[in-house]
Amino acid sequence: MPQFSASLSIDQGFNFRKDVNTPVGFIKALKVNGKDLAADIVVKDPMNPTTDVNVVAVLSDTSWGVGATDAFYFSGQVSAPNRQDLQLMTYLDLTNVEALFKFDVYGYDPVAKKYFKAFHASDAQCKGILEKNGEDLNLGCADMPSTEVQSPINYSFHVGVKPAPEQQNITLATADQKNVVKFWGVKG
Repeated sequence: MPQFSASLSIDQGFNFRKDVNTPVGFIKALKVNGKDLAADIVVKDPMNPTTDVNVVAVLSDTSWGVGATDAFYFSGQVSAPNRQDLQLMTYLDLTNVEALFKFDVYGYDPVAKKYFKAFHASDAQCKGILEKNGEDLNLGCADMPSTEVQSPINYSFHVGVKPAPEQQNITLATADQKNVVKFWGVKG
C-alpha cells in the first residue's frame, strides 16, 4: 500500500535559507475542541521567501497512509502558549474532538529548482476528528522546551487526526507540476 511520509527540517522551517533545499512543513491553522490555536510563529513562505507567514506549528514529520479513512499524523514544534492549551486538552474529558486545520508540506524540485507543495489540502480547511490510542487521544506535547531551535521558545507536539465523514480533496506531488488529488474521508 502506498504511503506519504516526510521528514521535515525544523531548522529550515524556522530559519529559511535560500541555499538550503530541505523539505519543510507547517500547520497554518488548527482548531481543537472549539479553540483556535494561535498562529504565533512567523516563518518564510518557501515558494516566496520574501513573504512572512504566521503558522501554528513548524513540522518535523508527517505521514498519511493515502487511504480515504487513514489518519494524518503530524509532529512538530509549537509556541509556549499553544503548548499550554494543547497540554490542558490532554487533561480534560473533551466533549468536542473535532479538529479543523490547514497545513502545507513543501518539497524541493531539483529539476525546476524551486519549492513546491508536496502535501496539502486542496480545500479551504480539513475537517477531522482526533484519533484515539485506546482510551487516550493521540495528542501530546513535551514538558521541556526544544533545544534544536531555542528562540522563539518552542515545544515538540504530535497529533493524529482521522477524517470527518465527508469527502475532502488532498493533493500529493512528487515535483513541481507532478501531482495527484486523493480523497480523505467518506461521506456518511
